[in-house]
Amino acid sequence: MRSSPFYKGGPTMPSIFSYQSAEVDWCEGNFEHSTVIAEYYNTISNVSFFVLSPALLYLNRQYRQHRALPMYVVSCLLFCVGIFSMYFHMTLSYVGQLLDELSILWTLAVAYSFWYPRVYFPRCIKTRKHFFWLSGVTTVISTLMSFIKPAFNAYVLNCIAFHLLYLTWRELKKCNDKRVHRMAAVMVLWWVLAISSWISDRWLCGLWQAINFPYFHSFWHVLIAMSLLYCCPLVIYFDVSYEMPSFKPKLEYWPSDSWPVVVPYVTLEEPHKQC
Repeated sequence: MRSSPFYKGGPTMPSIFSYQSAEVDWCEGNFEHSTVIAEYYNTISNVSFFVLSPALLYLNRQYRQHRALPMYVVSCLLFCVGIFSMYFHMTLSYVGQLLDELSILWTLAVAYSFWYPRVYFPRCIKTRKHFFWLSGVTTVISTLMSFIKPAFNAYVLNCIAFHLLYLTWRELKKCNDKRVHRMAAVMVLWWVLAISSWISDRWLCGLWQAINFPYFHSFWHVLIAMSLLYCCPLVIYFDVSYEMPSFKPKLEYWPSDSWPVVVPYVTLEEPHKQC
């Protein structure tokens, strides 16, 4: 049960940095496992993002040597997503909520700016630089709008995933590599599990609290990180095809192909041959 947004004894609104000043309170009970951490499992589950960023940098090191800026910037932003989400769930503060949602927004915007294929640019956009400006202006406007109704942002951000799935479908139609199709299928599977956990925690909270299992939002953190662990190499694979024509991207698995659970990454081969 969340506390009142007003201080006891008066109608003065608490500071935007105060505990439980956010518009959103997830299903997990508050301060049940710690007097400092509001949502304990929702907080510690963000460790998955701290593993995700270095894993992407290390495994895709060949690509990183040629395209260092997008790899370092996006990985750093993913790390920040983990930090801000951890801060939000630890405090349930208004500032934490904004930082959590805006970090996701800016990570998506930067990833689009670097990796969105030129063939899908709007007709009025002729260069990558112009697309950077378009993405930047759109993101700044979205950032300002997010202050109006922060709780609505999460639904909008999740809807962006459908555009990513559409782009993936279009790219897969051009590619005959069975490994790429398999990786995309696994990515979608992790995403479906993740979004199901998010929706379940948001809409079926009463049910999960009744059976004393209100932890689906913490599952969301881990599952969406797993989905990104497959999504990013997929994006890198297509980026090599478009932006690095002297190389042929090849999908590999760590630790090896024979393991039941693997992490995909991209290596570069010469000469490039059309997928």
